[in-house]
Amino acid sequence: MSNSPHISVAIPLMDELENLSRLVECLQKQTFQNFDVYVCVNQPESWWDDETKIHVCQNNRATIQFLQSIEKTPIVIIDRSSRGKGWDDKHRGVGYARKALFNRILQTSPDNNIIVSLDGDTDFGEDYFASVVEQFAQKPDLSAIAVPYYHPLSGNETTDRSLLRYEIYMRHYLINMLQIGSPYAFTALGSAMAFTVKDYRRCGGITPLQGGEDFYLMQKLCKTGKVSVYNSERVLPQGRISARVPFGTGPAVMKTVAEQDVSYPFYATASFQKVRQTYEAFTALYEKDFETPMTAFLQNQLKINDIWGPLRKNFKTEELFVKACAERVDGLRILQFLKSEHLADSSDSNFAEFCTANDIALPKDFSFESSTVKELDEIRNILFDKEIYLRKIGTVLQPTLGLGN
Repeated sequence: MSNSPHISVAIPLMDELENLSRLVECLQKQTFQNFDVYVCVNQPESWWDDETKIHVCQNNRATIQFLQSIEKTPIVIIDRSSRGKGWDDKHRGVGYARKALFNRILQTSPDNNIIVSLDGDTDFGEDYFASVVEQFAQKPDLSAIAVPYYHPLSGNETTDRSLLRYEIYMRHYLINMLQIGSPYAFTALGSAMAFTVKDYRRCGGITPLQGGEDFYLMQKLCKTGKVSVYNSERVLPQGRISARVPFGTGPAVMKTVAEQDVSYPFYATASFQKVRQTYEAFTALYEKDFETPMTAFLQNQLKINDIWGPLRKNFKTEELFVKACAERVDGLRILQFLKSEHLADSSDSNFAEFCTANDIALPKDFSFESSTVKELDEIRNILFDKEIYLRKIGTVLQPTLGLGN
């Protein structure tokens, strides 16, 4: 068996005909050419009989025809859209499409192959695949990469304002997580993930959800191996309005800034510090119980009074105990805790406090609703640069140790 690196690209497609030429162009321009491409063209079967959805079915049919005409880059097509092949109403969505793609790749792929997860509306530079291969070559024990992303603006002021508000929220969250050294400091985007076949198998694979499947997969990979949060190349997903998934960029862009204040608030820096303090207590908790800033929340969330005792009983060394604690207080629990701590109408003040603490000068009378798109974009870019710096110095996430090189 050859040890040379090979990439399998996995792309779910639904109603993406207008983006296919750009996608194929990005693929064909790659400087690293040892890859194959798998797409899953999908939609629910019932849409064929739904007048409001039939256009998606027709778009998918044209998508398959277009892909079949590509000669330079052979593409394996998983057809879950033609009549008789669509999803049933209970098992549908992008999570099922990704699972179908990964399962197909696993049928013929050795453990050392790399799976690159993309979306049909995502652009990437000619060195993207080469940069991924280089990352895994430099870090042989690496399980996955949470690739940096950047949403290009559309030129539509309303859409761009909502997109920038959402992206600033995401970068605010990740910067805080990186600053407290969280082992779950990653942004999980389905269009910005890469992992080895071996580690995908080891973590138990993807849970097929209609949304959020990328987050849960990355969290699994983090618990069972090492995840890099830095890559020299980024991906450029479109920030378009979309209701294909229940949450994420598409639904967020559909919301007004005021609605995003409720759905995607800026959490207080003090709440992130409580997470840090809890993690710093794990070593001492191996010896005895005491109250942590998250104890009451965890007791209520997990419906148990003794949070740490069972872990102390089952994991006989301090190292294993600390790892078990970090797996219990995972990325989902941290987000739930931050939400439980959040005070209504504090989002803007929390963001202003964060900017002050990080020497980010906001424009006079700054507001996500009234400041110009240019001003919002400038703030986005400042946060992007800071995030990339923190990603680079952190490099690898491990549940046992937090951030480390």
